[in-house]
Amino acid sequence: MSVRARGFSLIELLVALAVFAALAAAAYGGLAQIAQTRGALARQQDRFAEIVRAVSMLERDLRQAVSRPVRGRGREDHLPALAGTGDRIELTRIGFANPLAEPRSNLERVAYAVDGQRLMRGRYAALDRPPDAAPIATAVLDGTRALSFRYLGSDGAWRSAWPPSDAPAGAPQPYELLPRAIEFRVATNDAGELRRVVELPSTPPDTAAGATLQRNAGTP
Repeated sequence: MSVRARGFSLIELLVALAVFAALAAAAYGGLAQIAQTRGALARQQDRFAEIVRAVSMLERDLRQAVSRPVRGRGREDHLPALAGTGDRIELTRIGFANPLAEPRSNLERVAYAVDGQRLMRGRYAALDRPPDAAPIATAVLDGTRALSFRYLGSDGAWRSAWPPSDAPAGAPQPYELLPRAIEFRVATNDAGELRRVVELPSTPPDTAAGATLQRNAGTP
């Protein structure tokens, strides 16, 4: 007695193909969703790293501030070692890398402000310069809504501008003063507002500040 082999009917093949197509569509949709999620996470991670780099750069420059005023055209024409308002700041910082051992100072004059929703960092080619000299500006963070500063004086009071107009008696010249600390806030379009409080080096005594000014007077 022979047993005749029985194959699939047309209806069974159509049902199997329909089930396979449904499973494939569901799997493709899941994979596409995973790919989109991974792409969004990668973009968020890159954005977060960009914000961290910009905030760290500003914080590093503040920590490296030194009491070195800038001379203008005249010998008595000084720009403060640190000049700041509520939304911008300019200061002299130490640690200007010199890997080629060029004959120049290791001090650098930098400035921060927001221009067109971009956080800008400016650096000057030389410390002592004409008052109308413009810095070389570089965008360090796009999507920045606002930048704000506050300055803590030696009397423990916060101020919206620096140097203070009410410097205590016996203190160095106002253009040599550094605040005890600076609070800055960076408001971004997508990551909210970031706040940091940075402690600054103490302002050197009057004689030390004068010696620093004389030593670097002619050094760009």
